[in-house]
Amino acid sequence: MPDGIIEHLFITGAMSQPMAPQASLTALAGKGIEGDRYLKGTGTCSKKPEPGRQVTLVEGEVLDWLKSEHGLTVRPEECRRNVVTRGIELNPLVGRELMVGSVRVMVHRLCQPCRYLEKLLGQPNLYERWWDKGGLRCEILDGGIIRAGDRVKAL
Repeated sequence: MPDGIIEHLFITGAMSQPMAPQASLTALAGKGIEGDRYLKGTGTCSKKPEPGRQVTLVEGEVLDWLKSEHGLTVRPEECRRNVVTRGIELNPLVGRELMVGSVRVMVHRLCQPCRYLEKLLGQPNLYERWWDKGGLRCEILDGGIIRAGDRVKAL
């Protein structure tokens, strides 16, 4: 499987707040991304903690596909994911370990879209079109720094 590249990085301190672009993310093993809502316990699903909520990834190609095939515009900063990749197919990586830059993660499950995001973005039918293409939910096994331009590769 070919490696991918990290195109964009984002965090937000609380649910519903805009995602803020970052040049790098500090990943804390077993905890989450420094400054992000899920590490702080202020995310939409923070009342249902699980290790797979520590960092999320999504394919930039899927955001392009939503626009070209369905006329749905979801900009990278709107997708509510921490890491936007390019060049690597993410879905087959469920249950595997990845290197995201220098950070080792375990992929727990797909990161399905929600009706909340569809409503937040004012994009009817986004939920159905994006289903099973919304990215990955991961646990941080070994912390470190993730930078835009870093590689993403399956182990």
